[in-house]
Amino acid sequence: MCISMDGSVVPSPSSTAAGGILRSDSGRFIKAFAVNLGGGTITRAELVGIEQGLKLAWDLGVRKVLVQSDSTTAIDLIEAASQHNPHYRHIVEIRQWLSRDWQVKLEHIFREANHTADYLASLGHSLPVGLHVFDVPSSMLAHWLYFDSIGVQNPRYLNT
Repeated sequence: MCISMDGSVVPSPSSTAAGGILRSDSGRFIKAFAVNLGGGTITRAELVGIEQGLKLAWDLGVRKVLVQSDSTTAIDLIEAASQHNPHYRHIVEIRQWLSRDWQVKLEHIFREANHTADYLASLGHSLPVGLHVFDVPSSMLAHWLYFDSIGVQNPRYLNT
C-alpha cells in the first residue's frame, strides 16, 4: 500500500490541516483522510498527516507500506529529531508506529507529483476540527486521482 500525504497552513485566518490517500500497489483508491488541526505549524501538519496515514493503514491490516511525503523536514525529523524538538510528541508517536511488526518505508516525493494529497490537505481547512475519513472518493477527489494516475505534474515556479 502507498500512503501519499501532505500538510497545509493558511495564514489568515490561521488554519492548519493535513490530508492523505491510501492506495493499493496498483494505484487503486482504498481510503482518504483530511484532518483539520485548528492552528499550528506546517511541520506539525506534515507529521500529523504521516501519523494518521500509518494508523489507518495499520487498522486496515496492511503490513507493507510506502509512505510518501513532500516534506523532507518531516522525514528528517522522524529519523533524527531530539527530545528538544517542539514536535517531539508527534515524532515519538510515529516512531512507535514504525516499530510495529510491519514493513514501512518513508519516501520523499516532489510536491508536483502529490496532487491528491495536496487537495485533501486543503480540504481539511473547510471541515470541522478533527479527523475525517473517506471510504468513497468524491467527484473532485476522483479528478485529482486521475491526474496523479496519468502522471500530470504542475511545474515548479522558482523565484529568480
